[in-house]
Amino acid sequence: MNRRKKPLLLCCLIALGLTVLAGCGNDSAKLKVKIGEVTRSVFYAPEYVALSQNFFKEEGLDVELQTIPGGDKTMTALLSGAIDVALVGSETSVYVYQQGTDDAVINFAQLTQRDGTFLFGREADSSFDWEKLKGSSYLGQRKGGMPQMAGAFAMKQKGIDTEKDLTLIQNIDFANIAGAFASGTGDYVQLFEPQASIFESEGRGAVVASFGVESGYLPYTVFMAKESFIGRNKETVQKFTNAIQRAQLWVKAHSPEEIADAVLPYFENTDRAIVVSAIKRYKEQDTYAGNPVIDEKEWNNLLDVMENAGELKERVPLTDIVDNSFAEKAEETVKSGE
Repeated sequence: MNRRKKPLLLCCLIALGLTVLAGCGNDSAKLKVKIGEVTRSVFYAPEYVALSQNFFKEEGLDVELQTIPGGDKTMTALLSGAIDVALVGSETSVYVYQQGTDDAVINFAQLTQRDGTFLFGREADSSFDWEKLKGSSYLGQRKGGMPQMAGAFAMKQKGIDTEKDLTLIQNIDFANIAGAFASGTGDYVQLFEPQASIFESEGRGAVVASFGVESGYLPYTVFMAKESFIGRNKETVQKFTNAIQRAQLWVKAHSPEEIADAVLPYFENTDRAIVVSAIKRYKEQDTYAGNPVIDEKEWNNLLDVMENAGELKERVPLTDIVDNSFAEKAEETVKSGE
């Protein structure tokens, strides 16, 4: 080989090597986070916005999302290490705390701040009064789950005792509740969106009241992780929370139609008009949290709801299983969802 060509060849090889290494560095810099969500629902729209608008990626995270139906199954996956972060009702972290653990489950970023269910009747009723529930048959949600507890709490505020004033049907799995109502079971049913909007479009009845409005603000659905995971991955948790705050600001600033277009890839078999209707209903009642912080008033309302349901052994101080440091920093530093 001509000696004069060696330096040029060497430079080319070095440049090529640096390019390859730089590319590898970019890939390896992405921090992997496995999320388990308790269900796939437009109720969690900001989560899908964080994915579709690349907020997680821009924070340097490679997020893998999987749906694990049922709060108990989602929590089992978190405790076993099958997932890193769970999106589930905050009551599940209280249950783990009550059972006793050396590695507590810590709530670090709130996604929804109201119950996401609606009271659905077989007829539209613009003059609905809660007294109409007395003597009716009511198709409710799973005992010990937040939807059922929030529903019972809201009805108690309206003078309805679910044990005495109506026939409570509570032995149907979550996935089959809508089908049971469609088949004729119950005068009223407790539904999430978009099922409520779907039933309205099919002429099966109408939403007559909102359990989310009636039960008040509470940390309904929260991102949580084991204390040990947070301790080892503080930077990752902060980046994750920053992405959620960006998504929350984005949702606040955009219309139901724009939000629907952003989340539709996660609801391939759902009509766009239904998704728009569901998101509009949630936005109008302030369901989506504007920031990830869980405040004391919300937490105490959660405990009141659980206490009313007989599911609380003792009131758990917020600071025992809530870490707001990541949410507070995200709220302070993230000023735009664009």
